[in-house]
Formats: sequence, structure tokens, C-alpha cells
Amino acid sequence: MSDILFQYHRVNPTTWFFFSSLLSIALFFKFNRLWSVRNLDLLALILLAPGILAVEHGRQSSVAEQELGFVWIFAVSAVFLLRMLCDSMMVRRPLLEPNLTSGGLVFLGASLLVFLLANVITTRPQRDDLAGAATAERLEARDAAVDADQLARLGPGYPLLFLLPQISTQRIFFTPDAAAEPPEPGDASRRAVHETTARIMAIVSQLAIVAGMVVIGWRHFENLRAGIAAAVLYLLLPYTAMMTGRVDHVLPGALVLWALAAYRRPFLAGALVGLAIGTIYYPVFLLPLWCSFYWERGLRRFALGVSAALAVLVAALWLTSPDAAVFLGQLRQMFGWIFPGQVSLEGFWALPSNDEVFRLPVLAAFIAMIATLAIWPSPKNLGTLMSCTAAVLLGSQFWKAHNGGLFMAWWLPVLLLVVFRPNLENRMAALVLTDEWFPRRRPVGAAAGERAA
Repeated sequence: MSDILFQYHRVNPTTWFFFSSLLSIALFFKFNRLWSVRNLDLLALILLAPGILAVEHGRQSSVAEQELGFVWIFAVSAVFLLRMLCDSMMVRRPLLEPNLTSGGLVFLGASLLVFLLANVITTRPQRDDLAGAATAERLEARDAAVDADQLARLGPGYPLLFLLPQISTQRIFFTPDAAAEPPEPGDASRRAVHETTARIMAIVSQLAIVAGMVVIGWRHFENLRAGIAAAVLYLLLPYTAMMTGRVDHVLPGALVLWALAAYRRPFLAGALVGLAIGTIYYPVFLLPLWCSFYWERGLRRFALGVSAALAVLVAALWLTSPDAAVFLGQLRQMFGWIFPGQVSLEGFWALPSNDEVFRLPVLAAFIAMIATLAIWPSPKNLGTLMSCTAAVLLGSQFWKAHNGGLFMAWWLPVLLLVVFRPNLENRMAALVLTDEWFPRRRPVGAAAGERAA
């Protein structure tokens, strides 16, 4: 009996796509309202998976298939981008409950979380999982004059983050030949430390994402079931199963999500956004949007929180750098000080049939979008802050030089909360914030009544 019970084999990503899609439809599809926006959102979420599978399969078999996968992902992402930009105009938001009780959702979510985190713990990195970390170690060991090459090859972000290996928890292809080669005796302990750190950070980040979605549903939506439903849908998606152990995917998403959860405390929200900027750089484009949200009240506290978090990360770089030249190179990588045309492309823009020059108009359109979102809509409430945050992080994927389109955990948890959110028109900074740095939570209606009086 023990041999039978412990012969567990990880589910193939393609098989998981079919099973999870059917289960998602059974749990969240509103069969009595076929043309509801919720149903369209759910179908679009399911359509993300074929693109991811095509990219993964194409890396091993066909460049044309890989390109088709990226085009598929960008097409579905463009639909979601328009959906987020138009979300603030959807005033009528009827309550559409999941097709399962809260107890059933909690049990299903906890079970999924256990299996996903167990995959992170038991997965052995393969050779291509260690390629990025090995490149970072080689570049770090060389002369400080080549730090610009490290930024061009690996992209902007916190330099220490690139030393961590990737943990690919589900793969379409797995062969013994692709397993990681045994490290040299002197490197074995360092690799073990990096792998353990990557696993711990991935697990903590995934727990933070799930907890953050539940907390936002409970505290800000005043509907705990909506937060639980959004978290369960996030755990069901094939993307989450495939990228569970990717720290560079989930850590920025967790920081941004908890910044939204802490929006009533501008300093804490700013500190979390600052940590996200220092970690992976691209959340820097959220600053115009968030400053616009806090413009009437809380802007100085938010700016101070962002500055404090960035100062802590810079100080950590200074303490770990052997000399000033290395520190300046790492600082440049952290803040992405490089022209768009100087980066080494990877993913969609590196494919032979795609001309990298077209990244520039896409980047220009993205800058125009974030400038527009800083002005419109005005004034901003929590609902518009969430939808526009998802739009900015999603929009950055279209011109990201290194595998743009695949980093869905940056925006996916926020987008799922937007899908399940109620009307939040009264959650504006001028109404819910006070001049206190650490206020106690008060009902929104009471705060609005005091302001009206």
C-alpha cells in the first residue's frame, strides 16, 4: 500500500491547463448571466495558458511556435489592458458570488497552495534554470568595468536578485540530460545557499500574494468571500503552477499587492512600492499614478516612504560592494540607467522575424499612457488605483526586453481583485486618510460624514 500511495507524479502543464480551466468554469462562471463581464474575464484568463504553453514548447522545438505563443500572450494581454483602462467607467457592479461556499473555497485554496509550495520545495533546478544565476556570478566576478554588460545582458533590477536560480516547478520537457551539472566542491555550498534562499523567497512571496488578496477582500471590499475567490482563481491558473518558484515573478507582485492593501497608510504603501522599484525597476512607472492618487492628501508621506525604501536598498548595495566602482555599476543596474537600444533582447523582441526598432514606438505609447493616467480619471479612488496599477504593470510587458509578457504575477493578482471588486467610489485619499502617520481604522462612512460636516 505504501508503494501505491507514494507514487505521486507531478501533473503535466498541458493536462493541468484542461483540468484547471474546467474547474475554474465550474466555480466562477455565471451560467444564469452568460454575457456578464465576469464570464468574459474568466474566458480571457483561461486563454492566457495556451500562449504560455506554446512559448515553453517552442523553446525546445520551433521558433515559429514560440513566436506564435508570444503573439497569443500579447493579444490576450492587450484585451486585458483595454479592460483595465475602461474599468473605472463600469459603475454598475452587481455582486456575483462564486458557485461554491466560502468553506469549500478555503479548503480548495489551501489544498492547491500546499501542492504548489511542495513543488517548489521538491523541484531540482535544471541546467537552464541556473543559466541566469551563473551569468550573474561570472559578470560579478569580473572587472567592475563590465558592470554595464551585466545590465545589458540581465536587465534592470536589484543585482543580488539575479544571483538566485530559477525554480521551474512545471515543465513540458524534462530529461535527465537537462538536469543541473554537479557544482565544483568550492561552489556547492554557495549554490545550496542560493537555491534555499530562492525557495524560501518564492514560498513567502506566494503566501504574501494569497494573504494580500484575502485581506483586501476583507478590509477594503468588505467581502471576505470575494477575496478568497480571487485567491483561489489565482492558484488555479496554469501560469501560477508553472511559475510558482520564480522569485523575480512573484516578489514584485506581492510588494505591489500589499501596497494596495496598505493604501490607508501612505508611508507604508510608499515603502512597499519603493521596495518593488528597487527589486525589479519596472514599478517605477507606477509613481505618477500613485502620486496622483495621494495628491490631495498623503503625498509627502508616500514620497518619504518610497525614498526610505530605496535608501535602505542602496545602503545594502554599498555594504556588499567591494569598492566604489562596483557599487556604481550595481546602482546603475538597480535603477536601469541604460538606453533602450543598448540592452540585450530576450524573448519576443529577440526572435528573428521581429525588428527591435518597433520597441521604441511601443515604449513611447506606454509613456503616453502613464502620463494620461496621472491626470485621468480625477479624482482617483481605490478602484481606479487598482485597475490603473494593473494597466501600468501589464503595459510594461509589451516593451520589456527580457521575456516581456511572461511576468504575469506582477499584474495578475491585482487584475483578479479588479474582476471581483465592488463599487469603491468612496475610497478616495481625501476621504479615508487623516493627517496621522499611524491612524486607527475607521469606517469609511464615518470619515466621509466628518468631511461633509
